[in-house]
Amino acid sequence: MPPMHSSGTALDADWLGACRAAAGGLRTILREAPATRERAIETGERGEGGDRTLVIDRAAEDAVFAQLDALHAAGHRFTAISEERGEVDYGGGGVRVVIDPIDGSLNAKRLLPSCALSIAVADGPTMADVAFGYVLDLGTGEEWSARRGGGAWLDGAALDPGLPERRGRSGRLEVLGIEQADPRWLAPLVGALERETERLRVKGSIALTICQVAAARMDAMLSLQRCRGVDAAAAQLIVREAGGLVSFPACDDPLAAPLDVVAHSPVVCARSPETLASLAALTA
Repeated sequence: MPPMHSSGTALDADWLGACRAAAGGLRTILREAPATRERAIETGERGEGGDRTLVIDRAAEDAVFAQLDALHAAGHRFTAISEERGEVDYGGGGVRVVIDPIDGSLNAKRLLPSCALSIAVADGPTMADVAFGYVLDLGTGEEWSARRGGGAWLDGAALDPGLPERRGRSGRLEVLGIEQADPRWLAPLVGALERETERLRVKGSIALTICQVAAARMDAMLSLQRCRGVDAAAAQLIVREAGGLVSFPACDDPLAAPLDVVAHSPVVCARSPETLASLAALTA
């Protein structure tokens, strides 16, 4: 993966190395809590994102923040924004580090394989400002990453930005990823989704579902409700650098969703403008 261009800010830090070091800590944490009864233990608190905090969530976040502490000690200044702790000041400087220590905590708790570490680094307050994205699939071990203007990578191999969406004989998408698939939110859209796609897939991790679109394993994805910035920040850069398109339809601009822990907008990803527009219309 190519290095970032020198900017004289915390963007120049070895973010890929820091992410990989944090990932090693997460693997240890999950390996030492191999059963649901251990992973389901709660701290008794709620994170800044509003969810009940699991002990494994807190431990995973600590593993990431240990790397942030080291980067700050080396002279880098930034602000960290994490699902559990919220905003943490590391000297400001305009760079934001957006963290979801375990995207798909319910899966991790239930020993389902789709859960991920997600880290994004940005030089501004919105999705459009993300300069580096990293998603580690904690189930498969696949490592997804991207640099703004530098392409997207899966396990060290560049993703092909020319990959098209696939449609079946019916003319509908072959596979559409759905997130936040509560039956109450899915039921009103069943008819519209039937017109859009032949098959639905639900992974239970927004970051990982977006990454599937980056590799054209899924043709598009749609979250049924508003997602938080920490859930999508890294993966949305990965899919864009891999030739895909992203929209946060509730925002004035497609990439204007803020990088924070508040649920501002659904997220839609596709590999063609026509599909992006069609799916975004379903969120209205």
